[in-house]
This record gives sequence, structure tokens and C-alpha cells, in this order.
Amino acid sequence: MVTAGDFRNGMTFEMDGNVLQVVEFQHVKPGKGAAFVRAKVKNVINGTVVERTFNPSEKFESAFVERREMQYSYQDGDLYYFMDAETYEQIPIDKSILTDGFRFVKENTEVKVLSYKGNVFGVEAPNFAELTVTETAPGFKGDTATNTTKPALLETNTEIKVPLFIETGDRIRVDTRTGEYMERAK
Repeated sequence: MVTAGDFRNGMTFEMDGNVLQVVEFQHVKPGKGAAFVRAKVKNVINGTVVERTFNPSEKFESAFVERREMQYSYQDGDLYYFMDAETYEQIPIDKSILTDGFRFVKENTEVKVLSYKGNVFGVEAPNFAELTVTETAPGFKGDTATNTTKPALLETNTEIKVPLFIETGDRIRVDTRTGEYMERAK
């Protein structure tokens, strides 16, 4: 059991049949009246974020969200298959559960599969991915002086904006959370 007075960032708990994670919290002690806890909580299953106030003595059941390190194996239609490196167990996960950052993940990449009581509700892609540019317009001498970008198709069939000096065949780093070009891969 956890009380609202014990809230910390990242803590997960159950409330009204939902699993919530504390995004940020603040203990408020007004001049008049009782103290309370103002918290921004995120529903870990559907991703909605709400701000609520809690009585500091309110009690909630602790919720343990399991984060398993797994390897993305392959895609078959709308199902994506992930393998546990220790047990070699294959788990199919529906496309609807995957985050937007998953479009930068290529086969044999390590990801974190999130589950609560055995039910998978999310897949965390690595924060950065090194990918090869498979198609882009050619760069020209002197194109490095401006912040102009051009579209580039990556090996995962995802299109992003890259600087004009990037050419087909270059390896680049991409931030999977924002989908932005970071730098050339070393």
C-alpha cells in the first residue's frame, strides 16, 4: 500500500481499476484548511495524463509494471514478434500497442516490453537509433551553410527531414522520441 503523501515521480499505483504513474507531484499546505497533494498522473495503459488532488492519507494499492528486455524479431501483417533472450519465448504484439518511436526500430534491436499482470500494454524503443539513409536527393557543394532540410527515406521505410549534406548510404543517428535527425553516426 502507498499513501498519497508518499508520492514520488515515477511511482505506479492502482486507482479505480486503472494503473497510474506519478508524472509530477506537489505537497500543498494552504494557510487555511487541510494539506493536500496535487499530482499529475498518467494512465500507463492508454497514456492519458490528468491532474488531480489527493488527501495525503489516501491509500492505494502499489502496482508493479514489468519492463522486460526483448529483441524485435519480425513483422507478420499487424503482428510484431518479440523474443525473450533468456527463454527464447516469442511474443506476438499487435501494431496498435506500439508507440510512434517504434517506426525507427529495425529487426534484432533490443526494446523494453511493458506489461502489467501479464498484459502487454506498450513497447519502449531505444531513445536513439543508428540507421542508413536508403534514398534522398543528392547534396551539392556549399549546402552546409544553411539550416535547410530535405526528406530522406531510412532503412526502416520511414521518412524524416535531414540536412542537405546527408547523402544516400550515410549512417545517421535519429532520436526515436521526436523523430528528428541528430548527427552522422560515427
